Amino acid sequence: MKKIVILLICVGLLLPVWIVKADTDLAPNAKSAILIEASTGKIIYEKNSHEKLSPASMTKMMSMLVIVESIEKGIISWDDMVTASENASKMGGSQILLETGEQMSVADLFKGVAVASGNDAVVALAEAVAGTEEEFVNMMNTRAKELGLKDTMFKNPHGLDDANHYSSAYDMMLIAKELVKHEKVLEYTSIYEDYLRKGTSKELWLVNTNKLTRFYPGVDGLKTGYTDTAGYCLTATAKKNGMRLIAVAMGEADAKVRNAEVTSMLDYGFAQYKVNELLNPNTVISKVEIEKGKKKQVEIIPLQNATVVTRKTETIGKITYDLHLDEVKAPVKVGEKVGILDILENGNKIGQIEITVKEEVKKANFLDLYLRYLGDMTGGAIQF
Repeated sequence: MKKIVILLICVGLLLPVWIVKADTDLAPNAKSAILIEASTGKIIYEKNSHEKLSPASMTKMMSMLVIVESIEKGIISWDDMVTASENASKMGGSQILLETGEQMSVADLFKGVAVASGNDAVVALAEAVAGTEEEFVNMMNTRAKELGLKDTMFKNPHGLDDANHYSSAYDMMLIAKELVKHEKVLEYTSIYEDYLRKGTSKELWLVNTNKLTRFYPGVDGLKTGYTDTAGYCLTATAKKNGMRLIAVAMGEADAKVRNAEVTSMLDYGFAQYKVNELLNPNTVISKVEIEKGKKKQVEIIPLQNATVVTRKTETIGKITYDLHLDEVKAPVKVGEKVGILDILENGNKIGQIEITVKEEVKKANFLDLYLRYLGDMTGGAIQF
């Protein structure tokens, strides 16, 4: 990988940015809590965020992540019909009343997980993805390692109490941060009420266990949780004015206090902070040499927005970038990662994004390469 130091833009004054976290306890009754801005991961508030606790049904966030990624990989599809096993149908706790042998689409089962926190639904989906519940749990733990989760061990896909099943507010936040990248998931987790088996004798009315989807503007997910061991838990996400926040509270004494404290965290974040866009996918960063491409060079752009979070009263410092380019060979397509861009503020790294090519470059054939060689030999006198 080649490293190129570039100065694209300078934003604001040459003043340091002090991102001061909340100086008040926004979740005094929670055992553990955290509040972040999703695009940057900037922590706005945290309290015992690495304490290992029972996550209860917030576990299903990792299950939903593995499921939706399996759908994107073509392992299963939204329209596939899943037959409920006896193992799935006998699950206790919250459920959608699956019967052994009952068939339901992946989409409806996912709705049953996202809205009603159905333990039977998530086990049925786990078996459809991995063959067995145990193998699906292995997939969950593998994905946890890939995401850098250090406080987490999963023993099941639903979150019912197990002595060796634990996580932290910080790790739940990391899962949520990855999950909100999938708009399809938010389509389900934002539903407040809906039906399964509509029009049949077994019609089931679903009401979202996350009441903030109805009562807090901008909330479109993610997952509640409760067991005697875990207490009342909630990971919520909301988007306002182009900024998405993720709040996690664990170990609350009751649902009302849990909802109030998560609301307090979200209120604080939206009132105090803002997202400043530095780059977007239309920003041309530089050019990259394409080995054996029909074009010798191509412009490169960010794969996603580059942002920085500040208090509304603060000014951004001097922004520079370190560009790290891969050795790029044709063919290369738009959306394909060709390097990374480190974002620095006053010389301190504050973020990193992936970069791609602005246009597709196909592989050059023999004639293309021969004409290019002639052009180079004649100093460009021969055009191609």
